[in-house]
Amino acid sequence: MKVLITTVPFGDKDRRPMDMLEAVGAEIHVNPTGRKLTELDLARMIETSDIVIAGTEPITDLVLSKATRLKLISRVGIGLDNVDLLAARARGVRVCYTPDAPSPAVAELTIGLMIDLLRFIHVSNQRMRRGDWYRYFGRRLSEVTIGIVGVGRIGGRVLEHLAGFSCRRILVNDIKSSVSVPSHPTCRIEHVDKDTLYRESDVISFHVPLTGITRNLVTRKEMLSMKPGTVLVNTARGGIVNESNLFEVLESGHLGGAAIDVFDREPYFGKLADLDQCLLTAHMGSMSIDCRVRMEIEATEEAVRMIRDEPLRSEVPQVEYENQSFAE
Repeated sequence: MKVLITTVPFGDKDRRPMDMLEAVGAEIHVNPTGRKLTELDLARMIETSDIVIAGTEPITDLVLSKATRLKLISRVGIGLDNVDLLAARARGVRVCYTPDAPSPAVAELTIGLMIDLLRFIHVSNQRMRRGDWYRYFGRRLSEVTIGIVGVGRIGGRVLEHLAGFSCRRILVNDIKSSVSVPSHPTCRIEHVDKDTLYRESDVISFHVPLTGITRNLVTRKEMLSMKPGTVLVNTARGGIVNESNLFEVLESGHLGGAAIDVFDREPYFGKLADLDQCLLTAHMGSMSIDCRVRMEIEATEEAVRMIRDEPLRSEVPQVEYENQSFAE
């Protein structure tokens, strides 16, 4: 079978995924651009592919209409907003993903971004490089109220890390009101509605998928309902926090800062880059060596199972198809 690897990088830190494909005689084609593919790029490349090992490039109905031989999309990662699941199902294309592999790396980056924002680390770095010596008064994690929106695989790990900092008060909100959260003797964790979380938190971090419900979850209205000086962290998906509204509210001085790892359009070249108080990273939440390698191996294992006509183990669950159906 012909396997098209669209995600970049791939196999850079560990060759095992490539070795696995070669061992089963796959005809391997790797994204030659070294960048995220556009819809038209992918539509041109995918025509004769049987399997795609995919990243975050748009796998739309148009792309799938060109992929007459396609049997499997094996997603390196957890997000599915870039894959038209309903169009794939209509064409008999199966979809797999690696939902657990990126969680440790994303959770740890989230904690790092929270500390950065509270202690003005990146702002101090920028000012020193301009010859400006200024010592900021910051805040510690244990001394602020932290809001976590979404306490699934990644949000749950963030909570566990925060408990280790002896955070006094954490507010959580999840679409599943019965979701369990870890307990800690010095940490008070409260389930609250979003309005309460926005109003009372000093740090707010988002860990929800991008769906029809969560797109533009946070707009100017929600930002202005937050306390002055609140900082936001988004390592989930671009589109959850409205970027143009965020720029306006940050520029006004109402919010204290933001750390954004994911964007509506990637690569990002927008106005947030003009604001010192906005820390930007290049969708690198999952990019620790161990987690990236695990993601690539797990996605490749599913491709190998397809080639060998073996049962797949990580197919996207029905609820994800229902979420996209609801959004339409």
